[in-house]
Amino acid sequence: MDGLLIINKPKGYTSHDVVNVVRKKLNIKKVGHTGTLDPNATGVLPILIGTATKISKYLVEHEKTYIATIELGKKTDTGDSEGRIIEENNSFENISKKKIENVLKSFIGKQNQIPPIYSAIKVEGKKLYEYAREGKQVHIKPREIEIYDIKLKECYNTEITFEVECSKGTYIRTLCEDIAKKLGTIGYMKELKRIKVNTFKIQNAVSLKDLNNINIEEKIISIEKIFLNRIKIDLNDRKLELFLNGVQLTHELEDGLYRIYNNSKFVGLGVIKNKLLKRDVVI
Repeated sequence: MDGLLIINKPKGYTSHDVVNVVRKKLNIKKVGHTGTLDPNATGVLPILIGTATKISKYLVEHEKTYIATIELGKKTDTGDSEGRIIEENNSFENISKKKIENVLKSFIGKQNQIPPIYSAIKVEGKKLYEYAREGKQVHIKPREIEIYDIKLKECYNTEITFEVECSKGTYIRTLCEDIAKKLGTIGYMKELKRIKVNTFKIQNAVSLKDLNNINIEEKIISIEKIFLNRIKIDLNDRKLELFLNGVQLTHELEDGLYRIYNNSKFVGLGVIKNKLLKRDVVI
């Protein structure tokens, strides 16, 4: 049972909680996740099972799509609904739908974003949220992110709901605050739902409560299927033996990741660098 299972994470669960539930259900030790979600967020959480835990390095860089709701007129110390309200005003009144749409569009493209103080990013060996809890000031370096697309879903009273497709490392909490600021007010992220990670969509996700009612094996995406967009290399028996023993094989293809086969049977993944093919993940 090696592969990827798309879980629709419920609110209140950490990503590690979900891993534990799946591990217990499948009675498999090797279970991990890629693309951490905060406890108060919901949606797509890719879970890696068995040998697939070795492919996480290829999945963490992918783009993600979220649906987020901003509560205008209030600011919290964490940037989300879990935090303490530290400021309130009514400067959000009379903001037109057109202005909201224009402000959202202005965020499309590459930009520098300062991560929130309540995050797990480490500065000098210490997590930012630890500094925050101690009330200590710390310099947070901006990170380059990219917003590929962003569009308004709904705006009603004090709330704005939008959909955003963005790069790895984008903090939606910060984006919500920045959107509110550009609208001339304050705001925090009230709700967050991740609907897509790379090609893994919410429509294909399984809820934790349904794990006992479905055939999980039918829902697991094989390693072979995950990498169908990679070029296929078919090795004969002799070359396969060398490949499995860690011997690097000369190959004329460009540097990159490849699917490896023997007699049309999927064996695993290999990497070519400087015209040399070496073993990476073997099932």
